[in-house]
Amino acid sequence: MTYLNALFLLAVRSRCFDIGLFTRTLSAMGKTDSKPRPTFELELTEIDLLGGPIAGVDEAGRGPWAGPVVAAAVILSPNNIPTGLNDSKALDPYQRAALYDAIKDTADVGVGIADVDRIDRDNILHATLWAMREAVAKLDAPPRLALVDGNKLPMLTCEARAIIKGDAKCFSIAAASIIAKVTRDRMMAELARECPGYGFERHKGYGTPEHKTALDRLGVTNHHRRSFKPVQLALGLVRA
Repeated sequence: MTYLNALFLLAVRSRCFDIGLFTRTLSAMGKTDSKPRPTFELELTEIDLLGGPIAGVDEAGRGPWAGPVVAAAVILSPNNIPTGLNDSKALDPYQRAALYDAIKDTADVGVGIADVDRIDRDNILHATLWAMREAVAKLDAPPRLALVDGNKLPMLTCEARAIIKGDAKCFSIAAASIIAKVTRDRMMAELARECPGYGFERHKGYGTPEHKTALDRLGVTNHHRRSFKPVQLALGLVRA
């Protein structure tokens, strides 16, 4: 673990951490991220106007050739937001793991998982929207509004709003992206133990050269998405 990772973990876990010191340290080391970071502004505006709760919704795993698609819904406590929240793609595994624990400890969290059978039967888009609906349904408190990453909305019993690149704009969606990503990554690590040789613990089911080589060498498992062309090619069902 690097010094910056250790400093970040302290930020997440300590209530008295000096975020100004953290930012100044990054700047001094030439590591300041100039990319826009998510905020809680939209959620606070909605709460002030019409009340809450406000849920953020995101998914992980639409693109891989194997494994489930996982969606998460998160309602953050406005007075207890974990330090360091960001789009899961902008965080390293240490940071995601620390924030996963912090979010679970302080927020209302729901998770929906669409397995490979559902993906192949319904297609990946409909399976993803189903998982999002399941995640929202598993929240302890029904949200007034769901902020959903992307440009498609699941059918929900509450108001919903699609926000493109929402995980880089809204804390609630960023938190959901972390929960979904860490949950799925851990499932793929378990799958790697069940199916050794495929490298699921490294590529998480995505279409890497390592994964393609494993498919050619070991064949298709029950965890591969037969509705995806690379898997159909491995099965000889279609031509390249």
